[in-house]
Amino acid sequence: MLVILHRDERFVVVDKPSGLAVHPGWADDERTAMHEVRDLLGQKVFPVHRLDRATSGVLVFALAPESARVFCEMFEEGRVEKHYLALVRGVAPEAGTIDHPIPRREGGPRVPASTSFRRVWRGDHLSLVDAEPHSGRLHQVRRHMKHISHPLIGDANYGKGALNREYRERFGLARLALHARSLGFVHPWEGKPITFEAALPEDLRAPFERIGVVI
Repeated sequence: MLVILHRDERFVVVDKPSGLAVHPGWADDERTAMHEVRDLLGQKVFPVHRLDRATSGVLVFALAPESARVFCEMFEEGRVEKHYLALVRGVAPEAGTIDHPIPRREGGPRVPASTSFRRVWRGDHLSLVDAEPHSGRLHQVRRHMKHISHPLIGDANYGKGALNREYRERFGLARLALHARSLGFVHPWEGKPITFEAALPEDLRAPFERIGVVI
């Protein structure tokens, strides 16, 4: 279920659950986050960035085309600070920055992309990292963690099927272990820094507790 975190006359911020596509142009789904927010507010909304269907967390929609253009520029120019929690295979480095080109969209040319990360918990064969992508590319956190040999648990595209099945059967982790925990920027109309946070959802919190992840 979608939860509204913030609404004003220019934009709305929601907490998107895993399994829900953002926009009908990015999926064949009859129901998307855009539809859900439109129905909750009773008005048209405009997507300004994307989260993968399997990713949960903070998502912004503009309430008018003019506001959408402002937000799209902010995201494109890297003026939005995004933090994701990702459970990955292996013991990741304590911190680092990954510079590796990846496409903006499926089938597109590779373009520069950068993600910083820091490890916030480690197990014997797992790590929880806080990932901060500095650009908005297709599956950026997932691709970059795979690039340094630490793919996300539950990732059907870049992870290992056998390992994903093991964590689903043993711990009930039946989704991609990626959550957009916070998003911050300078309010473009008020000039004040503002940050929005989404709590870890139950379909990650409970499996993490069983695994022993400490946040």
